[in-house]
Amino acid sequence: MKRQFYIVFLYFCVCSSMLFAQNRWTINDNGSISWNIKDRLPHYDHIEMSGLKVSTVLRYGVNKDGSFELNKSMVWPMLRTIPNNTHASLMRRFAWNAPEMVTVNGLSLLNEKVNKIMLDGTMTVESSFVLPGNTHITLTRVIFPSISNPAIYEKYILKNTGTANASVEIPASRSVINTDPTKGVNGSYKLISEIIGSTARQLQPNEEIIFYASISGYKTGENEIKPDIEKELQARKSLIDKLWNNLILETPDTEINTMFAFAKIRGSESIYDTKGGLLHGPGGESYYAAIWANDQAEYSNPFFPYLGYETGNASALNSFKHFARFMNPAYNKIPSSIIAEGLDTWGGAGDRGDAAMVAYGAARYALAKGDKAEAEELWPLIEWCLEYCRRQLNDKGVVASDADELENRFPAGKANLCTSSLYYDALISAAYLGKDLHKPSVQLSTYEKQAKTLRKNIEEYFGAKVEGFNTYQYYEGNDVLRSWICIPLTVGIYDRKDETIRALFSPRLWTKDGLLTQAGSETYWDRSTLYALRGVYACGETEKATEYLKFYSNQRLLGEHVPYAIEAWPEGSQRHLSAESGLYCRVITEGLFGIRPTGLKSFKLTPRLPVEWDTMNLRNVKAFGSSFDIKISRKNNKIDINIYAGSKTLLHKKINEGETVTVKLP
Repeated sequence: MKRQFYIVFLYFCVCSSMLFAQNRWTINDNGSISWNIKDRLPHYDHIEMSGLKVSTVLRYGVNKDGSFELNKSMVWPMLRTIPNNTHASLMRRFAWNAPEMVTVNGLSLLNEKVNKIMLDGTMTVESSFVLPGNTHITLTRVIFPSISNPAIYEKYILKNTGTANASVEIPASRSVINTDPTKGVNGSYKLISEIIGSTARQLQPNEEIIFYASISGYKTGENEIKPDIEKELQARKSLIDKLWNNLILETPDTEINTMFAFAKIRGSESIYDTKGGLLHGPGGESYYAAIWANDQAEYSNPFFPYLGYETGNASALNSFKHFARFMNPAYNKIPSSIIAEGLDTWGGAGDRGDAAMVAYGAARYALAKGDKAEAEELWPLIEWCLEYCRRQLNDKGVVASDADELENRFPAGKANLCTSSLYYDALISAAYLGKDLHKPSVQLSTYEKQAKTLRKNIEEYFGAKVEGFNTYQYYEGNDVLRSWICIPLTVGIYDRKDETIRALFSPRLWTKDGLLTQAGSETYWDRSTLYALRGVYACGETEKATEYLKFYSNQRLLGEHVPYAIEAWPEGSQRHLSAESGLYCRVITEGLFGIRPTGLKSFKLTPRLPVEWDTMNLRNVKAFGSSFDIKISRKNNKIDINIYAGSKTLLHKKINEGETVTVKLP
């Protein structure tokens, strides 16, 4: 007993020390975050940023002497390599940096001291130099991907902050790489690195000069783009503004508000304009010009309607159309992933429960989008996937599958908790959707009965005592705690919520980096942490969910690796995969605010207002074919709900804590 107490005490000490440790980054008034460089050097990090035709992972940092370190990993998803598989995007790493070629008074820019690095959907680096002769120079870099061109752009502002003139020489530079034609689907590709704005001039005190650089990639025969980089920068900023000004979260917690704002960027930007249409890809220097039944159909697509991002919604609909291509009368499995710009498929882990993922995501997307024509288009896919899952029920009435979304990295047995839970939710969503589409009542009542029976079977098959907790075995015979025991909480199954939450936040699973995938391992995946936070909110454990959401948001936004949710560790070195940011956003929409779509123009709302907050708002919500604001406040021990569309009040109601209201939009 003493040993157990010591372990628990040590666990809380570690978590507390991490939570209250000095953050490396701070939040600025305009919503950006900054690292003001003072000490704790060296420090290095990486961040991914994307556009329709390019992605880049910037590996950056500040060396011990204060100088800037940057390596640009470039990805061109539509420059396909051989073999044209999941990972066949052309990738190159460039250590080439334009400032190293600039001279001031005949000398290279040496002795750099980085003062500040800022992130806001672009990267801005502010540095200073002191050169011989007491010449003082500042250099501001702004680095960002083009939103529509196959290029990354860099803007440089060089300023004379000294008292004497400085002689500045910015060279003309153009480097061309023609890749090996035997390794490209379209032969050789042309990669161009160039400095734009070469000049030689005297820079007077307080005068500045602007020049640019770019790295771009083209197929043979494609015309090179001569960009206006100022317009490109404005286009990138306009996109960020659009994402930040829709679906605005307002709470008393600035860190959660800001993390949500950044999550909207990463969750939305990783969409590629391919031969197969707009495809939302995870990224991470591995997964581009392709879609997955989990990352896209299950994680991201149900979120896009709330944001009202047209490109995101178009990519969601397109992904479901791709999966629909593989419906078949024999009910053979659909692929786990559609790759190579939609031209090929991957299913190397067998049936991962992909049909359940697609049915879950398509039904929730269709409901939240509120577009009857789109919903009708998706209905056959939803029907097919539900029937596929029904045909996979084993003799205990739960869904059999070969693996789960972790693709045999960890055991999942012959039937796993995640697949059956998603199928359960999909049945409920399909019943809601079918009513608005006037589908046969017999069919819809069958879905409802199947969901009721499945819920009972989930309890009987997966309900178990694992490591002393009355929670779930992830698969039959599983005797070690798994993070995905959280999944029933996200689909409205709360039968074992108390013990499940106790297990999730026990030292066996919870760490300073979130949930371990399996107790006793060192592996963590943010997706299960984010599902857990959403589920803990959904089942009413508001204070506990908020405590851990604050901790998680602080770590990811302002800690040592920022500013987005990550995929996993040690696999992938904490890549900023896009769909995980979509899952963070769903912690807010479906967890904190408790939005559950029930029709093309209706939803249930179960707000979870933390005790320490008096108000929380979600403004410019774009779901259900509408645009509206949700304002929640606490008045006289009641939860006061106001929903507005412009100046019109759509709903005003006072409820008790934990109650649910049904909202019907015009």
